Amino acid sequence: MKYIILVPDGLADEPLKELGGKTPMEKADTPHMDYMAQNGLSALVKTIPGGMPPGSDIGNLSLLGYDPETSFSGRAALEAASMGISLKDDEVAFRCNLVTVKKNIMVDYSAGHISSDEAHNLIDYLQRSIDWPDVRFYPGKSYRHLMVLKTLSVAKMLQIKTTPPHDIMDQSIKSFLPAGPQSDILVNLMDKSNKYLATHQINIMREKQGEHQANMIWLWGQGSRSHLPSFKDRYGLSGSIISAVDLVNGIGRLAGLNVIDVPGANGYYDTNYKGKAQYALNSLKKHDFVYVHVEATDEAGHNGDWKAKVKCCEHFDKEIVGPILKHFKEPKGVRVLICPDHPTPVSLRTHTRTPVPFVMWGEGVPIKKGIDSYSEKKAAEAGVRFESGEDMVKYFIRKERGK
Repeated sequence: MKYIILVPDGLADEPLKELGGKTPMEKADTPHMDYMAQNGLSALVKTIPGGMPPGSDIGNLSLLGYDPETSFSGRAALEAASMGISLKDDEVAFRCNLVTVKKNIMVDYSAGHISSDEAHNLIDYLQRSIDWPDVRFYPGKSYRHLMVLKTLSVAKMLQIKTTPPHDIMDQSIKSFLPAGPQSDILVNLMDKSNKYLATHQINIMREKQGEHQANMIWLWGQGSRSHLPSFKDRYGLSGSIISAVDLVNGIGRLAGLNVIDVPGANGYYDTNYKGKAQYALNSLKKHDFVYVHVEATDEAGHNGDWKAKVKCCEHFDKEIVGPILKHFKEPKGVRVLICPDHPTPVSLRTHTRTPVPFVMWGEGVPIKKGIDSYSEKKAAEAGVRFESGEDMVKYFIRKERGK
C-alpha cells in the first residue's frame, strides 16, 4: 500500500463578501479534489491542540501523526534540523525573519519576499557587523533565516514571549517586541540590525527600485535541541517529505524521512507544483509513504490576496493532485489524504485554530455519500471526524485485517 499526504498550507479560509460569501476553496476550480470528496471521506479535523498556537510547526507535526503537546520543542529548532544545525545543550535557536519596518510599523514580514541571494549577503554582513561571540546567524531561504544564541539559561530564553511578524502586519512593533527575562538581548540585536541593514547597498538599491527594504531582523519562535521518534518506528513505513520550507523539512529530517529537494520549489506562488508531484511519485518507487507540502496558499493568506489564493489552490489541484490520481487511476493499493495544517484567512492575514477540512480517498476508505465537493462548508456538514491529526493519520495508515 502506498500512502500520500498532500498539505496545501493555510488553504482553509472563511467566506468573503468579495466572493459572494464563498471561500477561496469554494471559488477555485478543483475537479480532482472534488472527485476525491465524491468518492471518499471528507470531514473536519482539529490539527491544533487547545492552548497551543496555530502555527505551521504545530499543524505539520499533527499531520505527520505526532502529538504536538509532547513532541514540540520550538519552531526554530525544527528549522535548525533541516539546515543541518546541531544545537548544543546550551544553545537556543530563533527564527530570524528579514522584515520591513517603517516608523515602527511592521510593513512587510518578508521584506518583499526578498531573493535568497540578496538575503544571504545581508545575513553574512550582519554576522560580520554584530560580531558577538555567542551569536551565530545562518542564512536560509528568501526572508526565512535562523539565529543561534549560546546562553547560560536555556529555560529563561524559551520563556521569552515572542510574536510572529506575519501576525502584526501594519501594526506598531512596540507592543510586540520580545518580552520577559533576558529579552533585552534580543531587542538589542534587532535594534542593531536596523542600524546596519538600513544603509546596506542592497537595501539602497531595493528602495530605488520601489521594493521593500530588508531593514531589520525579527526574532521569534525560539526552540531548543529537538528529538522525535522515527516515523518508521511509529507507523512501520519508510518515506519521504517534499517542501520548500525549512520548518517542514526539519520535522521530516527529525522523523527519519528522506528529505527531497525539488528544483524550482521556492515556497511562493510560482513554486514548481508539477515537479513536486513527479518527485513524489518517483519516491514511491522505493518508499511506501510521501508527504508533500505546498506553502503558496499560506503566503496568499498572509498577503490578504484572495485572487492569488484561488489561483494557487487551482495549481495545487491541477498540477499535484491531478497527476497523482492519474498515475494510480483507481483506489487500489493507494490512499491519498489532503488536509491544510491550519486556516490562514485572507481577511485576517494570520493563522487561526478552527478545525480544517480533509479529504481521504483510496483503498479501504469509506465513501461518504452526498458530498459533491471539497470545501470548508461541505466538510463542516459532516462535522468533526477526528479530534487530532494524530488520530487521523493513525486511521489513514491503519492496516486492514488480513493484509
